[in-house]
Amino acid sequence: MEKLLMGPGPSNVDPRVLKAMSQPLVGHLDPDFLKIMDSTMECLRQIFKTKNRLTMPVSGTGSAGMEAACVNFIEPGDKVIVGVNGVFGARAADLMGRIGAEVTEIKEKWGSPIEIEKIVKAFSAAKGKIKALLLVHAETSTGVHQPLDEAGWIAREEGALFIVDTVTSLGGVDVRIDDWLIDVSYSGTQKCLSCPPGLSPFTANERAMDVLRKRKTKVPSWYFDFSMIEKYWGSERVYHHTAPISMIFGLHEGLKIILEEGLEKRFARHMENHVYLRDELEKMGIRFVVEPAYRLPNLNSVYVPAGIDEKKVRMRMLSEYNIEIGAGLGEFAGKVWRIGLMGHTSRKENVDTLINTLKKVMG
Repeated sequence: MEKLLMGPGPSNVDPRVLKAMSQPLVGHLDPDFLKIMDSTMECLRQIFKTKNRLTMPVSGTGSAGMEAACVNFIEPGDKVIVGVNGVFGARAADLMGRIGAEVTEIKEKWGSPIEIEKIVKAFSAAKGKIKALLLVHAETSTGVHQPLDEAGWIAREEGALFIVDTVTSLGGVDVRIDDWLIDVSYSGTQKCLSCPPGLSPFTANERAMDVLRKRKTKVPSWYFDFSMIEKYWGSERVYHHTAPISMIFGLHEGLKIILEEGLEKRFARHMENHVYLRDELEKMGIRFVVEPAYRLPNLNSVYVPAGIDEKKVRMRMLSEYNIEIGAGLGEFAGKVWRIGLMGHTSRKENVDTLINTLKKVMG
């Protein structure tokens, strides 16, 4: 029996995507596949809301996209600012440190957004030029929806790159790469795009690519070196690595499904189902972690009621009812559940199934 995936990812996959992935393989430089590559890039531009030439899927999960963003545009000794209000901000800060960057972390209470005043203060306090500001748009570990519009202007005024993690937001809530002055963004296929994990949609503007071309040191990763990868995804089609052909078939179909639905309708669907879930959970006395203004509609983080064995409830739901919800991570381990309403999974009937099952399991 198919499991209902209502955790933090992966989400359930549309049958059209699975069918597309079952197509016979072709060569990764086959003319027919090159057309799929071109169409995939154009679909991603529409969903990212960007005109960036370099907009394509990195071969690897969302974490691969994060690593690609850091190793291409940051060099040893560069000063960077990273917003840390959950696991994935902390992960980005750790990666920046691993490649030799000087990292300033803007730490915020888990479940709260990074305040714009703290970003301004971090730039003001910096001794020397800041190379980049990195924020997580949708913090999967907490369910926080981070505002971005002002942060992009601040980074641009300071001459810094603005790098944004859109792994859990792309395709579920509005992402405006060009309007918000985002220079670099990476995402994942297994969340609101409703494809299997394995690709990281990525976009970088010419401002960022100019930084890459003026590096003093070689990109420390051969596999993620965009100075080479852009020539494979660009008109030159210079061989770099064998693309995951079946995954790209699936992503291409998944993006077509999103555009057929329409972005605004899709965002509204996610919000409507979030509101319905919220109302039903609150009737049960279950409280949300995040304040209403900053809640992600597609990833709902809620406190486990007092006296409830959170792991026992999750395991019973999975083993007896084939429904997956997520546990808390880091500071929230054992304290919260994370309930996903992402992409194909975000349906009213799935909310009904979840609520009815929760009531049975919690007694």
